[in-house]
Amino acid sequence: MIDILIANPLLLLFVVSALGFALGRIRIAGVSLGIAAVLFAGLGVGALHPDLKLPEIIYLIGLVLFVYTVGLSSGAGFFASFRRKGLRDNLFVLALLLVAAGLTLGIRGLLGLKPTVTAGMFAGSLTNTPTLAAILDAVKAMTPAGALDQALAEPVVGYSIAYPMGFLGMMLAMTFARRLWPRDEAREAAALRELGVSGERLVNRTVQVTQPDVVGVTIQSLMESGGFDVVLGRMRRGEHLDLASGQVVLQLGDLISVVGAQAAVERFTQALGEASQVELPLDRSEMDYRRIFVSNPRLVGHRLRDLNLPQQFGAIITRVRRGDIEMLPHADTVLELGDRVRVVTHRDHMEAVTRFFGDSYRALSEIDILSFNLGLALGLLVGLIPIPLPGGVVVRLGYAGGPLIVALVLGALRRTGPIVWNLPYNANLTLRQVGLILFLAGVGTRAGYAFVSTLTGGGGLTLFLAGIVITGVTAFLTLWLGYSVLKMPVGLLFGVLSGLQTNPAVLSFALEQTDNDLPNVGYATVYPVATIAKIVLAQLMLTLLK
Repeated sequence: MIDILIANPLLLLFVVSALGFALGRIRIAGVSLGIAAVLFAGLGVGALHPDLKLPEIIYLIGLVLFVYTVGLSSGAGFFASFRRKGLRDNLFVLALLLVAAGLTLGIRGLLGLKPTVTAGMFAGSLTNTPTLAAILDAVKAMTPAGALDQALAEPVVGYSIAYPMGFLGMMLAMTFARRLWPRDEAREAAALRELGVSGERLVNRTVQVTQPDVVGVTIQSLMESGGFDVVLGRMRRGEHLDLASGQVVLQLGDLISVVGAQAAVERFTQALGEASQVELPLDRSEMDYRRIFVSNPRLVGHRLRDLNLPQQFGAIITRVRRGDIEMLPHADTVLELGDRVRVVTHRDHMEAVTRFFGDSYRALSEIDILSFNLGLALGLLVGLIPIPLPGGVVVRLGYAGGPLIVALVLGALRRTGPIVWNLPYNANLTLRQVGLILFLAGVGTRAGYAFVSTLTGGGGLTLFLAGIVITGVTAFLTLWLGYSVLKMPVGLLFGVLSGLQTNPAVLSFALEQTDNDLPNVGYATVYPVATIAKIVLAQLMLTLLK
């Protein structure tokens, strides 16, 4: 079987991936490795024979796919975060990463570790796969061909030994902090409103106008003066049913359907009158609604107000669903491929509205090959640019940093003329997962034999304990300073810690601990900067120590 796997790299790839997925589903104390288990499956299989390893091109393709798709999905949120406290949070994370790097160098001095192992341990303690890839890229550039295989295996050994506690340690730190600090729900709710994050599911209600104060007022004036964060759909006056447009002048007895978070809907109801037993959405005699897929690339990057739906079709969007998240649409909401919009319009206009948005699931499953490959090519070119630093040190962003930076910019732009850079939501997630599998399987099999040699040689326990120290100190400083000095809400702080660690498994755990969307905000704010900073710091370690 070993001979068959050596002779058939593709078979080896799929065997390692299948084993990794099986291992990743095993839960111990409620925690599983998830897709990261593919790395350990690769290490285990690679340990069986020194020639049992995947070609280098496998993990390079996987890396580029992974970082590029992450950048595309994070770009808009990353740049938007700087309008809030994103600069402060990113400077905070940069300072912590410098502390982690300094601690890593101190441990290296005490233990006499190789520069390659030291850099790998740094990446593993902070669980950043692109950093490991950048390390391997730098090692290739500075190592003679005869010693290349051994040199490439050493960072992966340090990474894989430190990795398990890299994310388990963060989860334990969150659990401890959650018990130490009581949950301030009022503070978290205020943060949700400030950041524009919906912490509640959307509800629909029909409201009857009974308040004399609003009679004779247009809906637009009422919404502006009251600052209501809701969306109005239909309106019935007498027997006539129509859209609740901004120009409508309210009268007693009007029935209006409203969509929003529970608290916002309650406030709107009190302002207009009272909740009605009539459910306007059930009356589909004149007005109808439909969930429609956004598959028309011409709509991407445009704000809802620019689409002129009420003027073109007499239609209103009352909800936008992106992935598993349902959002309340606003005039500045920008649609993306793969969004599902709930549209309310006259029955006669529904087919025209459907054609306008596209509503093609097949189109969403296809990728614009031109924009995708052009973006990747730009990213790889940026990764080749040498960046001179003080002291004569030169670093390159490489296969990891170059595509990531370009993807962040393109993800924020969304489109350039006719070229749409963003991928449909489902396609992005699929490519991201495929890329990560290819990378983890590739580096795992290539380092498996050296990994076992390190463990059996007695150096593995030392590296494991050193990784715990780096992870533990970083987690403690992040939580203590963020909560006590910067006064962050716990949910947002957990997201920042997850973003500093750049680990989706840690983010998933943070979301379970907080029951709101604040961790997502913190994660998206610092993730790109944390990834790029780790890549640069790891390459600096290698260059300076060499």
